[in-house]
Amino acid sequence: MRSLPIARVLPLLPLPHLDREFDYLVPDELDEAAQPGVRVRVRFAGRLVDGFVLARTATSDHPGKLGTLDRVVSPERVLTPEIAELADAVAARYAGTRADVLRLAIPPRHARVENEEPKTAEAMPPATVAADGWSEYTHGSAFIGAVRAGRAPRAAWQALPGEDWPQRLAELAGVAVESGAGALLLVPDQRDLDRVHAACVGLLGGEQVVGLAAGLGPAARYRRWLAVLRGTARVVVGTRSAVFAPVDRLGLVAIWDDGDDTYAEPRSPYPHAREVALLRAHATGCAFVVGGFARTAETQSLVDTGWARDLLASRQRIRTRSPRIVVPGDTDVALERDPGARAARLPAVAFAAAREALAADLPVLVQVPRRGYVPTLACAKCRTPARCRKCNGPMQLPSGSGDVPTSPSCRWCGSADAAYRCAACGSRALRAQVVGASRTAEELGRAFAGVTVQSSGGNEILDEVASGARVVVATVGAEPVAAGGYGAALLLDAWALLGRADLRAAEETLRRWMSGAALVRSGEAGGKVIVVADPANATVQALVRWDPVGHAAGQLAERTEVRFPPAVRIAALDGPLAAVEDLVAGTELPDGVETLGPVPMPDAAQRQAPTDVQRLLLRVPKSAGLSLSRSLAAAQAVRSARKADPPVRVQIDPIDLG
Repeated sequence: MRSLPIARVLPLLPLPHLDREFDYLVPDELDEAAQPGVRVRVRFAGRLVDGFVLARTATSDHPGKLGTLDRVVSPERVLTPEIAELADAVAARYAGTRADVLRLAIPPRHARVENEEPKTAEAMPPATVAADGWSEYTHGSAFIGAVRAGRAPRAAWQALPGEDWPQRLAELAGVAVESGAGALLLVPDQRDLDRVHAACVGLLGGEQVVGLAAGLGPAARYRRWLAVLRGTARVVVGTRSAVFAPVDRLGLVAIWDDGDDTYAEPRSPYPHAREVALLRAHATGCAFVVGGFARTAETQSLVDTGWARDLLASRQRIRTRSPRIVVPGDTDVALERDPGARAARLPAVAFAAAREALAADLPVLVQVPRRGYVPTLACAKCRTPARCRKCNGPMQLPSGSGDVPTSPSCRWCGSADAAYRCAACGSRALRAQVVGASRTAEELGRAFAGVTVQSSGGNEILDEVASGARVVVATVGAEPVAAGGYGAALLLDAWALLGRADLRAAEETLRRWMSGAALVRSGEAGGKVIVVADPANATVQALVRWDPVGHAAGQLAERTEVRFPPAVRIAALDGPLAAVEDLVAGTELPDGVETLGPVPMPDAAQRQAPTDVQRLLLRVPKSAGLSLSRSLAAAQAVRSARKADPPVRVQIDPIDLG
């Protein structure tokens, strides 16, 4: 390529004002290796930095003397044109830099793995992939046909209760591979990844499927990522970072349970995997499906705007497949009257349902929102929340030993306080405000003597449990799958989920409840779900009717009314007040911007620690969202160029608005 002697390089620099390409001369000995997409080392401001070659050109616009490429780190072209374009779009959407996005998109190089003999791509399966399970849904067969034909259908899939969703996703991937394309399946965590990966391997074979997750070691992760890059693997199953996987001829992007907060990247520029998947599907023109037992307001917005279509089962089919949902104290439900049902944590109806399932030799799931023993304490006399005398953190009872509990300790600093006294009234007596999973398991072990009680949560999460009579106490999100389904599920402490000061509290509560209830046998098979909550609550009624679509539509309408995402675009600016004001003063804000705040950051306010971190919100119509992101990125670059300190964190549509 001596006719193109100049390499256009993007250095991986952390400074926003240096988020641009620089031209370097390519020496003769590096001419063949310095291809677009390879990793290189270049000298910048007197030091060697990493970068990517974006293009080779014949001329440069730089009027001065050009530097020379120091070396090509590897001839492997790891930055494909599609991923480079996606990185540009993500950086623009989230007011970030391409260098930060590429650090998320491309794993660190592992030289030994890169030098291994590459495997040859396995031939595609000759047989037609059966996808009969999709016929349960209206337009499901048409959706499969469109994917098989290589078209780009876009759908919001509402999975039936008890659905074998890993198998359905595997069938979608198989249909995409059958059409000559690749598939990308995104799941929240490693447990889900293992299930979907196993289903895909069973359908397509092990060579064509790889799992990508942050928990893999550097060598294993890079080996699998290279298999995708080189076209050996056609199907990727992964967590949030896998959304950037360089799948060849991408034909399908699917994301399961997009409301899970693990999809929100905690590193700059803080993208959400669902939004990155949408950008990628739009840019490549591939099929897209977002699925789950529940539905987010963001997904409902895609349907309302016509960008995606519903994949729903009929109401009759939903009633057949769903368990019977019982709300103690609901006068509309014909059940044994329980006068204390509204106040009791475990009313008689819940015990009866559990006993009935255990008598039928079926497991019982008990879902609780908090782990630990007694995670929150209050004064038994005046009900004042118990706070640590050192850091003002909440006091907890970490464990119990028979009838002799341990001393209360602080959840923040860990300090034990055996001589605790209430700051308001001086009483030493404490009471539990919230009961955790460990205490719940202990109480149920006493209530159902002789029955095995298992716990799932924290560092000990069970993937599955065997059939037979047993009680499984799980924190939300850690519910194991039971062979044949649970006979009953008890959803406890609803107030702890619904009462959170969070914009997404109702949506998240229904998602957690439905994920647990979907593991229970159908009502026709005797499955029953007891939700201990206020029967008049809209979220409770959505669970009773198994109507996540209606609930999502209501949540979207409420957010539209109060002007919160996804109805609008919001930028959260976090930092010292002077720095935040300096950033805003240097930003050319689009028309119609609305300023909210500043206010102290929620964590700082709760801890009451000395801090000057403030949060300022900038709200604009959705149509002006890209303009706002670009303006903030430009302002960050200006502050970076003049070395303004301290920095300000910019997040677009954060999930923790509160």
